[in-house]
Amino acid sequence: MEASLASLRQAVFRFAEKSAALSARYHRAKLVGAEHLPLAGPVLLVGNHGVWGYETPAFFHLLHRATGRHPVGLAERGFFRIPLVRTVLPWLGGVEGTRENALAALGAGALVVCYPGGARETFKRSHGRYRLRWERALGFARLAARAGVPVVPFAGFGVDDTFFWPPGEERLCLRLADGDKYRMPLVMGLGPLPLPVQLTFALGAPHEPPPPDAPESRLRAFKDRVAASVRWLLVRACHV
Repeated sequence: MEASLASLRQAVFRFAEKSAALSARYHRAKLVGAEHLPLAGPVLLVGNHGVWGYETPAFFHLLHRATGRHPVGLAERGFFRIPLVRTVLPWLGGVEGTRENALAALGAGALVVCYPGGARETFKRSHGRYRLRWERALGFARLAARAGVPVVPFAGFGVDDTFFWPPGEERLCLRLADGDKYRMPLVMGLGPLPLPVQLTFALGAPHEPPPPDAPESRLRAFKDRVAASVRWLLVRACHV
């Protein structure tokens, strides 16, 4: 039984890797600023999320190709209420986005990817394109301070243009779980495929973390500095 499960897990992982490489090729995806990533040791990557989170596999593929490291993604907790998703996500490098899981991954020297906007950015509507939804996002600042790891900001451009919203988008919503942030706008692509826009991911210089005992005001200032870097990188990415 365990051998069969291990084989299934490997098969799913290989399929996901091939699909991610295909997505990166389809969108002519490129990574800018890879020199800011260490080839070893823990680091926390923080940036914007695209609609439906569709861009994530291509981004992770580029990170692996640039560093030889498989990133660990901090996933929205709500997804782990779905039986199949909570089984498969860890096979693909996703862990429930708790502080304990994040600290464990960083303690193991992983390259950890965090989207502070979470589902609020993933399930955005058209008027929310490329807007950071980090109003309550102090978690990554606390995590960086406690783990003592640098934060590398990143921005994905094109990630909110892979689909378009049909008329009446306010009415075309589904509920994944309780709460408005899980309201999912229906979006459309080019027939069965997403729109073939180019995806560009830009990485910035690392931010040194606040001290472990930093007060909330300092954590907020740190969050704002990282957010400003992401916004600046978005401007840079759209001109690369």
